[in-house]
Amino acid sequence: MRIGTTSISRDSAPYIIAELGVNHDGSPTRALELTRLAAQAGAHAVKFQLFKADMLMSKASKLAAYQRAAGETDPVDMLRRLEMSIDAMKPCVDLAHSLGIHAIVSVFSVELVPVAEKLPWDAYKTASPDIINRPLLEALAATGKPLIVSTGASTLDEIQRAIRWLAPVKDRLAILQCVSSYPTPIEHVELGGIPAIAAIWDGVVGYSDHTDGLSTGMDAVMLGARILEKHFTYSRTAKGPDHAASLEPDDMKAYCLNAIGGPALAEFPLEHVPAVLREAFSIASATPQVEAIKRVLPIEEDVRRVSRQSLVAARDLAAGATIRREDLTIKRPGTGIPPYELDSVLGRRLSRDVEMDMPLMPQDVS
Repeated sequence: MRIGTTSISRDSAPYIIAELGVNHDGSPTRALELTRLAAQAGAHAVKFQLFKADMLMSKASKLAAYQRAAGETDPVDMLRRLEMSIDAMKPCVDLAHSLGIHAIVSVFSVELVPVAEKLPWDAYKTASPDIINRPLLEALAATGKPLIVSTGASTLDEIQRAIRWLAPVKDRLAILQCVSSYPTPIEHVELGGIPAIAAIWDGVVGYSDHTDGLSTGMDAVMLGARILEKHFTYSRTAKGPDHAASLEPDDMKAYCLNAIGGPALAEFPLEHVPAVLREAFSIASATPQVEAIKRVLPIEEDVRRVSRQSLVAARDLAAGATIRREDLTIKRPGTGIPPYELDSVLGRRLSRDVEMDMPLMPQDVS
């Protein structure tokens, strides 16, 4: 696949994405600062998140455990605080391009895809929970831009199904192994998911790295990952849901050098290699031995449940009504009928009343 003028393949050097996510704390000024710092650290791209809290979260939404641990108390209030408009993102995209790096965005609602298209993004990416969100995946694929799909808390069967949906855009598609735990304990790094995905997918494979380690990128590259994504922050101690699972600028620079340079770092005089890099290099001096397996870990179950999306009533729906597309939207949590079943639900009748902004359950449909 190609992002901008950069070609990414199984034979290329790794492509590193600094995931800014919501670590700008809703501040456009901080987002610009992080964009500049990511470029200085050696990332090839910065990534943003485009969402609207009320469009993403239903009345049934709940916080993930890691969000509660970060001090959050209400899922909708948290996301409202962290929203960034498309207009506020424009200076960041312009800055990234002026600094010679790419700008990528994760879009969380299908209704926001046309909004995202107002800016010249170099690629789109989907968050792991959206592996089941066929309407969103297909809307992003239809833009003609490269598409990167994360697979945290997913089974191999779910990944294969998404690959079938996206078969028409195979030449601009990448699939990333991921563990949906923030941060991911190093003992659950699950690098075996990289060769497991490569066994069913002959395109670009990568690794969305939620560990706090500096050598996981090198290990992933040795196992075939050619896109790396790492959360990036100005301070790991800042208040917010993702800061603790992110790297600060100096560590991000070390991570990038380590992953891209790999064993070539040994050619540098030792006194010129930062101590943190020397430590990382000593850890990752050989290709890791892993079992090729992709699975959902117990530590991912909570995020899988609360962060996936379901078909949700867009208005109060009465028992006996025929379900139309305008009656439904797609929101969190993932406890109702999954988005990929949208077409099979349309035209059927409701067996009971469904309250506006509540997930549609299998027993609601006759």
